[in-house]
Amino acid sequence: MSARHHPVAVCVIGLCVGLACASYAAAAPKGPAKQKGPKPAAKRALPIEVPSADELLKRLKREHPRLLVDKPGLEKLVERVKTDEVLRAWDKQLRREADRLLDAPLPRHVLPDGLRLLSTSRSVMERTYTLALAYRLHGDRRHAERLWKELDTVAAFPDFNPKHFLDTAEMTHALAIGYDWLFDAWTEPQRATIRRAMVELGLKPGLSVYTKGGGWPQSIHNWNQVCNGGMTLGALALGDEEPELCGTILRRALSSVPLAMASYAPDGAWGEGPGYWAYATSYNVYMLASLESALGSDFGLSKLPGFAETGLFPMSMTGPTGRAFNFEDSGEGIGRSDCVLWLARRFDNPVLAWFGAQGRPTARAMLWYAGPGKAPIAASLPLDKYWRGVEAVTMRSDWEDPKAVFLGVQSGSNRVNHNHLDLGSFVFDALGQRWAVDLGADDYNMPGYFGAQRYTYYRLRAEGHNTLVLNPGQGPDQAPSSVGRIRKFASQPDRAAAVADMTPAYAAHARRVERGVALVNRRAVLIQDEVDAERPVDLWWFMHTQATIAIAEGGRTATLTQGGSKLQARLLEGPADARFEDRPAAPLPTSPNPTVQRRNDGVRKLTIHLPKVDAVRLAVLLVPEDGKPDPSPTPAIEPLEKW
Repeated sequence: MSARHHPVAVCVIGLCVGLACASYAAAAPKGPAKQKGPKPAAKRALPIEVPSADELLKRLKREHPRLLVDKPGLEKLVERVKTDEVLRAWDKQLRREADRLLDAPLPRHVLPDGLRLLSTSRSVMERTYTLALAYRLHGDRRHAERLWKELDTVAAFPDFNPKHFLDTAEMTHALAIGYDWLFDAWTEPQRATIRRAMVELGLKPGLSVYTKGGGWPQSIHNWNQVCNGGMTLGALALGDEEPELCGTILRRALSSVPLAMASYAPDGAWGEGPGYWAYATSYNVYMLASLESALGSDFGLSKLPGFAETGLFPMSMTGPTGRAFNFEDSGEGIGRSDCVLWLARRFDNPVLAWFGAQGRPTARAMLWYAGPGKAPIAASLPLDKYWRGVEAVTMRSDWEDPKAVFLGVQSGSNRVNHNHLDLGSFVFDALGQRWAVDLGADDYNMPGYFGAQRYTYYRLRAEGHNTLVLNPGQGPDQAPSSVGRIRKFASQPDRAAAVADMTPAYAAHARRVERGVALVNRRAVLIQDEVDAERPVDLWWFMHTQATIAIAEGGRTATLTQGGSKLQARLLEGPADARFEDRPAAPLPTSPNPTVQRRNDGVRKLTIHLPKVDAVRLAVLLVPEDGKPDPSPTPAIEPLEKW
């Protein structure tokens, strides 16, 4: 791999990485209390034609395996491993992991937080894929025998924790793969054990949810795809043996999943953030891939608006440091997941193949790997992107330089599932460092995290993000029901710019609140805010950073130091008394401060405080000290209306 390849390639990347993994494992069935729920599915016109249960089962292939891959596909993979250098290296890692699992402790029915079995379900699923593919590729009976111990153990569980149905769906998914991929390796009593667990602990509880109405089948976020995906794989695995149950579930799942897939429109963005994009989209892909391999069709689901473009969303949202622009409850370590490789093949997109090929070599990645693809520079991929679906913009100086400049800003919706009050917030990478960070989610088990206390927690409020706060202490610091927009976006060779209209978030305090961001000369970042209020407001400007901060020139400049690199912040425009301050990443004295919430150790806030302003323009320039001459170190400040 060349030095110019994306640095994320050297990270451990997969479906669950870093905080994103913790976010997934802690997912809750509902969003914030004020989130508006979807309309009942029965009142929606489906964008696809769903066949009858009988017709679905008539299409079902009788031979195993039939989930994600069939026997000819596995035979082809065996041959490709012999000749493809990348697949050969991934195969070695797969076998090493399978060998390591031979002595791993067996799963236990334990809910560490009293609510979720999800970490166990996900562990069983990943172990199943690893052991099953290792056995299918090399025939080592030790791997099959160890997988049997795993599946036999969970089949004896009293339940798969259906009250938190993600747990049930993912465990059913695991059993379905184990049953299907090693069908010929199991004895009939072994198959009967797995079947019973899938039916009694997975599919029947799922049918109960479908029948009652409401819940995840009518949701429009990640729960829909994960749960429908698990139920679909279970039903496809057993469709010829449990036709009535499985036919009904397949039809229900096909009728439900378009509700969530509508969220990809119009351009593939995902409102829950890039971390939850990976969670939702991976399970969406497992479902579609299995429908195609088992039934010969995904019934038009992959043609729904935005889905063909969605693989570029996590790629665009990942900075040169390998850290994602982690808005909402997403973690910044998502990078990419193996489903990108399926998307690359399905939509013949060589750039996605490049992006996905640098990920963690899972069993699924091996199935879908089709070569190194084409790097963004060679493919002439634009450096900047406006994502209309989430009203977010990313800008960068280079796609493959690990020290490139990267800026992400969003002004989307405070209504989405897993939302934060973060309209206008941004992240910023340069010189191989992330200078402006998003703190990410807090502990999902804190009181009222998905309810009435959600906006009392620092990390979920505007003051816990890199945005503005007006009149802190007067209720939520952005309107929880507000929706912003990017009203202007321009991308030119030497400059990219966007203007975010955040007025709805601050309507209780100001007539107009806008933020402009610009990547000047593909090197420096300009953050320009304009606020117009009928009466004076108490205004705060925040940028969270893991760098040390040194204030100079009477507060008009600040030098940030991190990892041996430096960044200079210059206050180019603002009232005469405006100055930078170095403050802790902690609530203001007027803000809520629950006793139970995470400390933000190692993080400071570069701050500007204007206690009494009614019309103001603030302009802050962030300049990486890279030793290069800057032809325009102090750009002219123009009103945002002229941008």
